[in-house]
Amino acid sequence: MCGIVGVLGSHEASPLLVEALKRLEYRGYDSAGIATVHEGKLGRRRAVGKLVNLSDTLVHNPLPGKSGIGHTRWATHGAPSVDNAHPHQAGPVAVVHNGIIENFRELREELAAAGIKFVTETDTETVALLTQMYLEQGQDPVTAARTTLSRLDGAFALAFLFDGEEDLIVAARKGSPLAIGHGDGEMFVGSDAIALAPMTDEITYLEEGDSAVLTRTSLEIRNESGEIANREKRKIQIDTARVDKAGHKHFMSKEIAEQPTVIGEAVRHYLSTDGSGIQLPGEELDFTKIDRLTMVACGTAFYACLTAKYWFEQLAGIPVEVDIASEFRYREPPISKGTVALFVSQSGETADTLAALRYCEGKADKILSVVNVPESSIARESDVAFPILAGTEIGVASTKAFTCQLTVLLMLALKAAQDRGAMTEEEVSNLLIKLRALPGTLNETLDCEAPLAEAARKLAEARDILFLGRGLMYPLALEGALKLKEISYIHAEAYASGELKHGPIALIDKHVPVVVLAPKDNLFDKSISNMQEVMARNGKVLLITDKAGAAEGSEGAWQTVLLPEIDPVLSPILYALPAQLLAYHTAVAKGTDVDQPRNLAKSVTVE
Repeated sequence: MCGIVGVLGSHEASPLLVEALKRLEYRGYDSAGIATVHEGKLGRRRAVGKLVNLSDTLVHNPLPGKSGIGHTRWATHGAPSVDNAHPHQAGPVAVVHNGIIENFRELREELAAAGIKFVTETDTETVALLTQMYLEQGQDPVTAARTTLSRLDGAFALAFLFDGEEDLIVAARKGSPLAIGHGDGEMFVGSDAIALAPMTDEITYLEEGDSAVLTRTSLEIRNESGEIANREKRKIQIDTARVDKAGHKHFMSKEIAEQPTVIGEAVRHYLSTDGSGIQLPGEELDFTKIDRLTMVACGTAFYACLTAKYWFEQLAGIPVEVDIASEFRYREPPISKGTVALFVSQSGETADTLAALRYCEGKADKILSVVNVPESSIARESDVAFPILAGTEIGVASTKAFTCQLTVLLMLALKAAQDRGAMTEEEVSNLLIKLRALPGTLNETLDCEAPLAEAARKLAEARDILFLGRGLMYPLALEGALKLKEISYIHAEAYASGELKHGPIALIDKHVPVVVLAPKDNLFDKSISNMQEVMARNGKVLLITDKAGAAEGSEGAWQTVLLPEIDPVLSPILYALPAQLLAYHTAVAKGTDVDQPRNLAKSVTVE
């Protein structure tokens, strides 16, 4: 959500800033802008919409300077407009900001009382005006920025650029991620390492409450107490090849196709050397001492947790509570002795999930996380972080990250089952053999794309769509509905199939397609009964099943899509692919922005 870049370089900053912002497009945004210092003077250019609009502006009205800051904005306070776009400038200071300043109204009232006028609707303008006020009171730029920071409540990542200061950027983070990049006589700032990858591979991550003063040859970091803080410089390896479409029309299409490969990598990472057992990274976990597991996440990651609840309870016998992160800490749940808290986040920076993790600190026996970014805040603040190894995911609608989350959570559940004696070593070994074969089965599933694309063209005409599933397919139905909503803008809802008759069946008519996820498992007969209830009311059923399921239950279905047979334990990973492909091709048929759907952001770093 939003993206920040900053450059103190030896080359023109504008093209570097725009290129870095392009690498942050996956976060979601509705306007963009840059500011530079040239011959001692601040200048800025801003545009609404995609970065190409900013690039056009810069062609017609170039912005010279070798020092600069840039921003892609996802609107919180104030509608998308040029005035509300970042950077915000107040006299001699320009500011870019991710997050929300919670006390901006009180600060605005204070500034208004001092006769200072506002020209935007944003909370960020308050930061710029406050800094300008302190500069006019005689404070130097660094002191003025730090004084401003001391007045702010909320979550933010900030970068300040000053008139007359071509070798200075002040940066700070509280709740939103920010990284410093080290170059040869150059220094950089970015919301994440992806933005900085073409310029440097040496990164220092700011920690909560840190502020930093950057020049081309120096970096001074102070913690929240104002004390000098030595933060580790890390060498980051980013596979830049994974940040292009590799011949696919959309990143989402590419990332769906990558799933057999990345899931194979995830499985291998957690296998013992001989491949017969599970080897977890980090400190040893004693699953026999876990009385209860609390799992917390948002969005797609929440549905991964709902799926894992079945695995941990059915395979390992561990009671599991699953919570939406944005509700968890405000509910103030009691956390009993013997509870382990597990947090799932693709970015590892999800604001609500990070806040929930901090609520559990000192209460839960241990804090675990499943993340895609090992250097992220959630990973660093966990006792043990389990990487999902999905690689960079650009499409806003999560695909390979979701299935890699499922894979890693299943590996954890199997390890817990074995440690607790709920499964024998032979039973675990048999499932691991099937897991190792899963990439091949996923490749077979990708061959089912044509019938899914055909069905999607019909779904694109609908206004409302229902998804149904039972057992492990229920969270997958929820995920399928979410994917469709996210990128096609069609209203979609998901229900546990058995709940259909308790209300939702009133929605069924010939205009409401119903997608049924039903492999031939121990709940299949019940799923088919629910499907018959739909068809008896003229509902159009798209049945996604296997060969055995189709033979027994496809009669009367509008369309049936056949998937390979799979062990029921592994079925959620397999059935995620048709749900993704259905959403993707529906969006393509409707002509929506598949990779950057409206109003959404990839990394949600505000509440």
